[in-house]
Amino acid sequence: MSEEAKKQYSADSIQALEGMEHVRMRPSMYIGDVGPRGLHHLVYEVVDNSIDEALAGHCDTIHVTINEDNSITVEDNGRGIPVDLHKKEGISALEVVMTKIGAGGKFDKDSYKVSGGLHGVGVSCVNALSEHLKATVYREGKIWEQEYERGKSMYPVKPIGETEKRGTTVTFKPDPIIFTQTLEYSYDTLASRMRELSFLNKGITISLTDRRHKNKDGEFEGETFFSEEGLKEFVRFLDGNREPLMQEVIFFEGEKNDIPVEVAMIYNTSYAENLHSYVNNINTHEGGTHLSGFRRGLTNTLKKYADSSGMTDKLKFEIAGDDFREGLTAIISVKVAEPQFEGQTKTKLGNREVSASVSQAVSEMLTDYLEEHPDDAKIIVQKVILAAQARHAAQKAREMVQRKTVMSIGGLPGKLSDCSEQDPAKCEVFLVEGDSAGGTAKQGRDRNFQAILPLRGKILNVEKAMQHKVFENEEIRNIFTALGVTIGTEEDSKALNLSKLRYHKIVIMCDADIDGSHIATLILTFFFRYMRELIENGHVYIATPPLYLVKKGNKKQYAWTDKERDEISEQFGGSANIQRYKGLGEMNADQLWDTTMNPEFRTLRKVNIENGGEADRIFSMLMGDEVPPRREFIEKNAIYANIDA
Repeated sequence: MSEEAKKQYSADSIQALEGMEHVRMRPSMYIGDVGPRGLHHLVYEVVDNSIDEALAGHCDTIHVTINEDNSITVEDNGRGIPVDLHKKEGISALEVVMTKIGAGGKFDKDSYKVSGGLHGVGVSCVNALSEHLKATVYREGKIWEQEYERGKSMYPVKPIGETEKRGTTVTFKPDPIIFTQTLEYSYDTLASRMRELSFLNKGITISLTDRRHKNKDGEFEGETFFSEEGLKEFVRFLDGNREPLMQEVIFFEGEKNDIPVEVAMIYNTSYAENLHSYVNNINTHEGGTHLSGFRRGLTNTLKKYADSSGMTDKLKFEIAGDDFREGLTAIISVKVAEPQFEGQTKTKLGNREVSASVSQAVSEMLTDYLEEHPDDAKIIVQKVILAAQARHAAQKAREMVQRKTVMSIGGLPGKLSDCSEQDPAKCEVFLVEGDSAGGTAKQGRDRNFQAILPLRGKILNVEKAMQHKVFENEEIRNIFTALGVTIGTEEDSKALNLSKLRYHKIVIMCDADIDGSHIATLILTFFFRYMRELIENGHVYIATPPLYLVKKGNKKQYAWTDKERDEISEQFGGSANIQRYKGLGEMNADQLWDTTMNPEFRTLRKVNIENGGEADRIFSMLMGDEVPPRREFIEKNAIYANIDA
């Protein structure tokens, strides 16, 4: 086939795979859920179409706008979706793309070699789940338009004018019948994903504008994302709050067995391993064959170099794979023509051929780098040796945790007030700040299914602690033993075993003030770095105790915000008595049960990881050594304007 024929993008390139009758009936099958995550996924599906045009070399600018009514507009300067007649369907190709599930050029290998989008459902799924959608195509000198209501076209595709522009503009408004939790888009969530896409696709300009808010200059809030160096800049962005061990980012780009492989990595002084993997721009946070290939290539190459250097001759124990990744931040991005996803959230790559390709590419490119940069190579090996020594010490500390578990009464910490229910799916444990609040919680709880574990003050900041120090910390040991989980296997010393998890709800319950927020953040940092699987499996929650009790006569009501306090006070006719809760210990047991622990009335916030890279960056900023970025973040996001003394 000629090159010209391969580039041809017409109605015949559009293939309709199946109907879309079930999309509105079973939306979670197509977009994951109908909560905030699914709502934002609609935007990603439309943007992915524009990114595909960019990957094919036909688009370099994408504009995303959050409109005043929380509708979304995505505009690109690609070729424009074909509008001519689709021979098989007998309607315009644009209408096929918009109304047939799985229809699009990405299924035609002559149009797109690789494409993004997790489920391949495309813009037709977005159309089905929108109360209104308008598609405008600028193609071959004309402007074409079609509108839809809940996935059905309102009229045939029609020309509405002439133009010199080219591209596609899609504006959609999510359907409130489907998205009952919220219809409000988060600017920060969308900005994080657009920034990520700009790093993963260097040379593409992606802008985000929020027409709901204006800045102090009277302009709409917004950002423009553009990356010239791609993954190299991405690594610098993620590692901006850590101290690097080397000046330059190690960067590889190549192709093995027709699979493009791109890797950027840098070592820092921290003790955390931060690996982020992508397939066709999809964040594969469950890993997969490309990640295992990277690990194998990295370990084998560095081990071979370390052994040949003679620097490890005096070590009395073997260096493990984990040691080569301590303090490493790396991004692995591959492009796969037909990716196979598996895992709990379908974000784990299963293509076996990818593992060998990535491993081979990493080995070859890293070998060349180490030979050409002997100073950096020496620094890396020294870091690996320190990591091995720390792991050896941590192993002893972990064994101490296991011994304590076996030797303690019932294998549980003495401070834990356990529940009587034996089924972990029905049990919940509250991690409570301080003995005073712990005592109140013990009196107020339902002993059948609620356990209480008081924590003494602020737990260790694991972001700045070596691994063996973490396992030696008494409060952290108590958390491990209370939950019943163990850490460390022969294959992976950081793997978490959840098979004996004793509670399926782990609730962090701290005071509603700055100290309480700090303690909650310390606990979350610990879970993110050492028990991330608990968060990913939906076991971690944050309790929301009230800030105020508003009383007037026989009337009383709790308030969780200053605004609620003022509204309740006004409802009571003013001059109400307002009690400010400075801590959980100030409530009596009944009040704590009524507001914070009773499943019928309480509000628990489930902890999710929307974006692993962004979460990693935020934790390192909040809990790391660098003060200026932390101060800037707090000033921007502070919610405690007035603090009681």
